[in-house]
Amino acid sequence: MSKKLYADADAALDGLLRDGLLIACGGFGLCGIPERLLDAVRDSGVKDLTFASNNAGIDNEGIGKLLRTRQVKKMIASYVGENKEFERQYLAGELEVEFSPQGTLAERMRAGGAGIPGFYTKTGVGTLVAEGKESKVFDGPNGPTEYVLERGIFADIALVKAWKADETGNVVFRKTARNFNVPAATCGKVCVVEVEEIVPAGSLDPDGIHLPGVYVQRMIVGAPYDKKIEFRTVREREAA
Repeated sequence: MSKKLYADADAALDGLLRDGLLIACGGFGLCGIPERLLDAVRDSGVKDLTFASNNAGIDNEGIGKLLRTRQVKKMIASYVGENKEFERQYLAGELEVEFSPQGTLAERMRAGGAGIPGFYTKTGVGTLVAEGKESKVFDGPNGPTEYVLERGIFADIALVKAWKADETGNVVFRKTARNFNVPAATCGKVCVVEVEEIVPAGSLDPDGIHLPGVYVQRMIVGAPYDKKIEFRTVREREAA
């Protein structure tokens, strides 16, 4: 346990951060984002970072915090519609953006984690997504079909957020947080996980482990957390 568990986010990232890193970051909206680790990256002052993540959080939450401090050079993402600062920087030419369809982005991370440098997919063929990329025609289930080549993502660091982990680094994610955290975790040279709870080795159901400990190099306990909501929708109170 002492080999993987660190006292806090600063300690867990010690020796890993430098300018120009490619960071794979887990999370889906504000669900399952590695809040403590992203705060530590921001506070370190490193810059010219490239983030591969489903989205850039919202203004001043998630990766949005690092956009505010101008530490992000490029985003590889699927959805960025809830971040006004992201929009402003992109339209002003201050931020490079590589849009990737959501399933393609998850597969690019998964491919990188499996050591696969590229794969062909039908997603994006004939659209802006395919511009500048190699394409080929293969015999598919419906006859000859065009596919576009997508590159696997090989990140310098993976930052992910989990629900539970045991002392050896076996990890369990909760519900929606499982979406991008798993492939993001596998594609980093070093994977740092923040969890809500560490449990004794052997206490997790082996069939319920989502990320084996072999992928995890460093861990912290980040709890307690405040549940953040992107859009709070309520109805008016009915008259008595």
